[in-house]
Amino acid sequence: MITTLPSPLPAPISDHALPADTDARKGFGPRVRRLHARIGAAHHAAEGMAFSRSLLDGQASPLQLAALIRALGPGYALIEERGPELAAALGAADLPWADLARSAGLAADTAALAVAPATPPSAAAAIWLEHLGTLAQQAPHRFLAHVYVRYGGDLSGGQQLAEQANAILAAHGLPAVRFWAFDRPIPVLKAALHNAFEQLELSEAEEAELLDEAVLAFGDTQRLLGELGELDAPAGS
Repeated sequence: MITTLPSPLPAPISDHALPADTDARKGFGPRVRRLHARIGAAHHAAEGMAFSRSLLDGQASPLQLAALIRALGPGYALIEERGPELAAALGAADLPWADLARSAGLAADTAALAVAPATPPSAAAAIWLEHLGTLAQQAPHRFLAHVYVRYGGDLSGGQQLAEQANAILAAHGLPAVRFWAFDRPIPVLKAALHNAFEQLELSEAEEAELLDEAVLAFGDTQRLLGELGELDAPAGS
């Protein structure tokens, strides 16, 4: 018998809409302040999608969570393969890649959740992966916008999503995911991520494109969230 899940978390999970957000931004450097402000609307739009709300309410299925983990693996693998060299070439040599890396956790989670029914290959993930590959070759500063959005999200709202995801999985007798689990303190990693982005040496045009691409990165995420929202759990799951 499936156990009762914890009460839903208050919405929204991001801090973009909270009064404390203004105070939090005072501690950011100028580039991170701009990034944080620019992605606010896109962040809220992603939170409002059907799968996001279902996960926050503790109602997402293990099938959807397994599909999410499977979909994210290739993109993170590319980020972690190409990111260090691209970031260093643009002046951000201090990103703590080894501490931020999610690929090993995603691989372990994919294996652990192999008991969940197979789902079709993610078209959204394939589009994101192709997009990342193009940016790595043609526009490294835009590529790094995805680094900021993905890891920044994992260190922020992702920590609350993990609580709900792991409760859902536990209720179905499945192990907790490692994807959102970091070995170092979250505030330390957030500060290191922010500091590294302040180090980037960008032209005025590249700066504008970094901000634009951060919004587009949420478009890639929303495409995946929409796909996950359309997955139906099999009877009895």
